[in-house]
Amino acid sequence: MNIITTHPVKELGYNFIDKKFIPKGKDEYHLRYFQSGKAKKYRALTTLEIDILVHNRNESDNWGNVLVTNGFNPSLVRNCKFFGLIRIGSLQPVFREFHNFRMAVGLYNSTIISCDLGDNVCIDNVHYLSHFIIDNDVMIANVNEIATTNHSKFGNGILKDGEDEKQRMVIEVCNENGGRPIIPFNGMLAGDVYMWSKYRDDDELLDKFKAFTENSFDKQRGYYGTIGERTVIKNCGILKDVCIGTDAYIKGANKIKNVTINSDADRTSQIGEGCELVNGIVGYGCRIFYGVKAVRFITASHSQLKYGARLINSYLGNNSTISCCEVLNTLIFPSHEQHHNNSFLCASLIMGQSNIAAGATIGSNHNSRSADGEIVAGRGFWPGLCVSLKHNSKFASFTIIAKGDFPAELNIPIPFCLVSNDVTNNRLLVMPAYWFMYNMYALARNAWKYVDRDKRLLKTQYIEYDYLAPDTINDMFDALQILKSATLNEKGEAIVSGWENAQRETVIVKVEAAIAVYTDMIQVHGCLQLLHHIQANKFENFDAFKKSLSAKVSRTKWLNIGGQLIIDTEVQQLKNAIKKGKIKSWQQVHDFYQLQGKKYSTDKLHHAYTSLLELLNITPKQFTATLFKELLQKMLISKEWMTKGIYNARAKDYTNPYRKMVYDNNEEMLKVIGKLEDNSFIQDQLAQLDGLKKNVKGLLKKWKL
Repeated sequence: MNIITTHPVKELGYNFIDKKFIPKGKDEYHLRYFQSGKAKKYRALTTLEIDILVHNRNESDNWGNVLVTNGFNPSLVRNCKFFGLIRIGSLQPVFREFHNFRMAVGLYNSTIISCDLGDNVCIDNVHYLSHFIIDNDVMIANVNEIATTNHSKFGNGILKDGEDEKQRMVIEVCNENGGRPIIPFNGMLAGDVYMWSKYRDDDELLDKFKAFTENSFDKQRGYYGTIGERTVIKNCGILKDVCIGTDAYIKGANKIKNVTINSDADRTSQIGEGCELVNGIVGYGCRIFYGVKAVRFITASHSQLKYGARLINSYLGNNSTISCCEVLNTLIFPSHEQHHNNSFLCASLIMGQSNIAAGATIGSNHNSRSADGEIVAGRGFWPGLCVSLKHNSKFASFTIIAKGDFPAELNIPIPFCLVSNDVTNNRLLVMPAYWFMYNMYALARNAWKYVDRDKRLLKTQYIEYDYLAPDTINDMFDALQILKSATLNEKGEAIVSGWENAQRETVIVKVEAAIAVYTDMIQVHGCLQLLHHIQANKFENFDAFKKSLSAKVSRTKWLNIGGQLIIDTEVQQLKNAIKKGKIKSWQQVHDFYQLQGKKYSTDKLHHAYTSLLELLNITPKQFTATLFKELLQKMLISKEWMTKGIYNARAKDYTNPYRKMVYDNNEEMLKVIGKLEDNSFIQDQLAQLDGLKKNVKGLLKKWKL
């Protein structure tokens, strides 16, 4: 039965906060006054102003509780009902226009309960507007309900006075069983979510994270919803318990409840037609439109949800796009792409720079009597068309998976590989170094694309987009150890165990070629980092350069913390500092990220250098000028091969007869896809190679090597 209570109409708009939750010496408006600030001076209405308001068919339970500033114009308020304390700013006889949407300044045809309304607002046909602070120049038209409850949390997973733990909102990432829940808060970064969801065996750390979140917010009841300057809202259903920044644009949304929408003049966010957002946080510069459903979610800055996408119990990293499909219980690091209606992603940790193809089904196999397990995929994860994976599975960085249903759990420890399901011969095929040998164009262009599309203005976490970095270098060392210890058959293939939970064979192909490529890539990365170091510091000779290098002889282990690569010992020190009380807030955790970002180039240099030493099996003393010259010359050969691979991978589109057969002639093809020599990315890669050759030649001449 619906319980509908009855109260005197004179109480409508008052007693927003239960008296037992109002601090001693305060009233129900104390938080409202705090939120609004003291910039404006309000006064009571004059008798003439009241007469004009009444003549314009306005009503109030008490005109003495309608306060205005000196710039108030009563003729611009018509057919409105006011309840509770109302404060109205200046109103001028002008109209506002935004994207051909025009509204006269003023208040029209609306019911307004206990609100602060800024200067020159345009409010028309809002059926129920309750307990909101609306800033200057806001435009709102044709909205059924805009309301705030006294226990509003605006998407943060906190508790208000009088609430118990059962009422806390959490996001159950990475696992359908709810075993990795995180408490969301506005400003939460992918690194925060990762550590909170990953280190579940460290109760002391988790308790600190919970305390950080609780201490970031006030437990008091009575905060009002807010709508920032120049925000435009039109043709919407319900907006309840929302905090909206400046310059946002919300049009045609069905329902937005318990949500913070971050937006400002430089990073405007938009919510479009048919969207329903509940219990979430929208980052700066986000785009969410056309029938999106999001529940218990966070979208980090400059990410997009569109065309009916469903995002539930998930975190979507910066600069990512999800269209059409369904994503559940998943933590996604920055730069993720998923564009197809029939793809599905569930119970997964996807470490960024990833792409989920059409028909891919990652999760919800329900292969036991309980919910799914987990998928863990390093950055660069790319399951191809109609790939079906079984939980639990784990993939090294830059794994691409060929079309097919994979019947058993997978554990692929080798990076940059192609995984194929050879159904005919009933075996699993793995081709190491596939990206380098056959798809360099996509690999290099993606790295460039991610940098180009990173729209963040506040880069608290330094995100590594290069495919050659400490994490992938370490993965290649692991791969070399596996491949070199494998026994090869007459075809140069190796059979390994423990990569698939099945009786059939797992076969690694092109083993020797992969060993050579991995070796070259480690050397290329090492030489490039040393060259960057030389160019940055302009060393006069080799001896001065070598003295600047770290004396460490062991390669460090790195972790991907929300897209930011950090040495594992640094992460352990962070955890210890948190548990010992030396780090006391999320802001200090974010300061740690920024510090690591500043150190990253130096740490990466040391890692690259020690990686070279390990690969060559030499000590720092054996790293001589002669050897360095030899390495630079080999590096140029490898870079030429990589650049040629970039060119050849794209050139296939111009020579493959099956690509060309849809065109009647060459001229038609060039009009459609453009000339290969006009490809700006390829030209840029060729220019970079020429520049690298000149730099190496100049360095060797300067140092007389």
